[in-house]
Amino acid sequence: MEKTFSIIKPNAVLDNNIGHIIARFEKEGLRVAAIKLASLSKEKAEGFYIEHKERPFFGELVTFMTSAPVALMVLEGENAVERNREIMGATNPADAAENTLRKLYAKSLGENAVHGSDSLTSAEREINYFFEPTEVSDRWS
Repeated sequence: MEKTFSIIKPNAVLDNNIGHIIARFEKEGLRVAAIKLASLSKEKAEGFYIEHKERPFFGELVTFMTSAPVALMVLEGENAVERNREIMGATNPADAAENTLRKLYAKSLGENAVHGSDSLTSAEREINYFFEPTEVSDRWS
């Protein structure tokens, strides 16, 4: 069983899509091993997205991610990283396949509804950035 990290972003939280998104993950065979609603500070968002610091969209991304609460999750399942990325769809919702989360719930490239780890290495770093080990269930492992 793999674990991966997922964020339901501010636009999807404000649009009351948390339940729809979690239901989709569960329907597709992923389990929620940890979840919490949080309002990210500027510092926490900047630290999370540090690899994008030199990109022109960094400030806009941080502003968006701190604009409203987010749902932070650890998802678990077979091939969880790859599975989550398939369920989310392409980063740009205009390019996302039908019935993917970004096609269904994103408003734009910048407000693309969900984030998911792109590798096991990223998943480990991202989970540890937001969760203490005692907050993540090993019940299904």
